[in-house]
Amino acid sequence: MRTVDRIRVHAPFARVFAVASSVARWPAILPHYRWVRFLDGGLVEMAAWRPFGALKYPTWWVSEMTVDRPAGEIRYRHVRGITRGMQVAWRLVEVGGGSEGDVEVEIVHTWDGPRWPLVGHLAANLVIGPVFIHGIASRTLAGIKRAAEGAS
Repeated sequence: MRTVDRIRVHAPFARVFAVASSVARWPAILPHYRWVRFLDGGLVEMAAWRPFGALKYPTWWVSEMTVDRPAGEIRYRHVRGITRGMQVAWRLVEVGGGSEGDVEVEIVHTWDGPRWPLVGHLAANLVIGPVFIHGIASRTLAGIKRAAEGAS
C-alpha cells in the first residue's frame, strides 16, 4: 500500500516545519486529533478520528518519530497498532521566492498491510490506505496549512 498526500502552504519554511513537527500541539489545531502523547524510548502515541459524515471512527497508533530539519523531513515508523510496520515520510520543500515563499508538503505512507491471511493486502489497498490513511492525512495537511498560514 502506498498513499501520497500533498498540499502547498503559503508561509515561510521555518513556520510550516515548526507546525508540522510540533506534534504535541496537533490536538489543539487539528480537530480530528484526539491526543498525542510522548512515551518512553522516543515513541509518540497518536489518536485521531476518521469522520464518516456524522459518525467518527477512532484510530490509534504508536510510532518512532525522527525530525531532520536540514533535510526538511519528518519520519515515522509505526511500531504498535493495526498499522504496525508502516513507514511515513513527510517532506517539506520550499518553492518560489520572496520573503514569504511557499512550501510544498508531501506525506507518503508505505506499508505491506496487516498480517491477516488472505485479506491483509486487500484490506490495506482497498480500505485502510485510501479510506483511513488518506482521510486522516488530507485533513492533517489542511489543518497544518490553516495553522501555518494563519500564524502571525
